[in-house]
Amino acid sequence: MFDLIKSYRKYDPAAKSSLEVLLLYPGIKALFFHRIAHFLSIQKIHFLPRLISELSRFLTGIDIHPGAKIGKCLIIDHGMGVVIGETAEIGDDVLIYQGVTLGGTHLEARKRHPTIECRVVIGAGAKILGDIRIGEGTRIGANSVVIDNVPAFSTVVGIPGKVIKRGIAPGDELCHERIKDSSH
Repeated sequence: MFDLIKSYRKYDPAAKSSLEVLLLYPGIKALFFHRIAHFLSIQKIHFLPRLISELSRFLTGIDIHPGAKIGKCLIIDHGMGVVIGETAEIGDDVLIYQGVTLGGTHLEARKRHPTIECRVVIGAGAKILGDIRIGEGTRIGANSVVIDNVPAFSTVVGIPGKVIKRGIAPGDELCHERIKDSSH
């Protein structure tokens, strides 16, 4: 939990104190509830995790299915409208802005949501759909719709999402303001 709070303070200049982040940031609360719901879900308890998930969504505006697998230090900035589906997998040190959907495209009971590798930034309103993989260090531009695999250290923008840059320097991947659409 301390690493998560430290991550929020590092990447959010509006965060004035650790106590503020812990008590007032909806992403922290949503992840707390998700950890409980996910643990219960792994224990093959079904109703209670969904109830916790619904309570969390009501309180935070962030909808994380109890089955989703989430790594360390996920930052959900602002959070309102974020949806993370049942079979989604998220690596460590990922930054998600408001209105992002990690959604499914199939109705069958199988892997149908995206896998997000470590140190990915997903811009506000982006939709990442289906059983696809977003490579490590990738940046997804705001409002992009991504339906295909994306190689590591890429920048993706547009509808449908297109790779416009490859080879982001490690450490720069969380600098969302550096995303530029060079296709025009």
